[in-house]
Amino acid sequence: MTGDSPDLARLAARLHPEPPGPQAAGGDHILNQGWRPTLTAPPKPAAVLVGIVDRPEPAVILTRRAAALRSHSGQIAFPGGRVDPSDASPVAAALREAWEEIGLDQTLVRPLGYLDPYLSGSGYIVQPVVARVEATYTLCLNPLEVDEAFEVPLAFLMDEANHELHAREWQGVVRQYYAMPFGTHYIWGVTAGILRGLHERYHLP
Repeated sequence: MTGDSPDLARLAARLHPEPPGPQAAGGDHILNQGWRPTLTAPPKPAAVLVGIVDRPEPAVILTRRAAALRSHSGQIAFPGGRVDPSDASPVAAALREAWEEIGLDQTLVRPLGYLDPYLSGSGYIVQPVVARVEATYTLCLNPLEVDEAFEVPLAFLMDEANHELHAREWQGVVRQYYAMPFGTHYIWGVTAGILRGLHERYHLP
């Protein structure tokens, strides 16, 4: 693999070298003081791949979940999912899910580090794994899980001017959340929250 772009090198230097653990978890509750997800059981571990394509202008790989899925259908997401007992680590889970969902060859992916975990309202503690992806990558989408995969320029996502605060009523409470509309894609919820975490890491001194 060739050397990292300056943007990737900057980001890699600001990531956690090891998973920081659930005590560091962020989530939508950060924007909604006094509210936290109501969980009836301990949060289930999950991992997602924040894959950044290494080009002169790097880009982040995102997916649109299949419309036929029972939960979060049609939403914009990172490749990823629940950590299985057979997964040796969050990295292993994220790479496995990326292969199963979009056919991303693991030999073209190099993990760079971790963001803070994200506590979702659906009962998952999501560990984002940030990784460099070779620009030569190709994909083969699993139509049962993904309708589309696309790239968003890292520069767009790291520009706070593109981070909007939206609000909607959920379970009788009006909640704020980040949204990053990009073309016809409405990036929001956990995905936007994780991207906000990426932005905060990127802009650390």
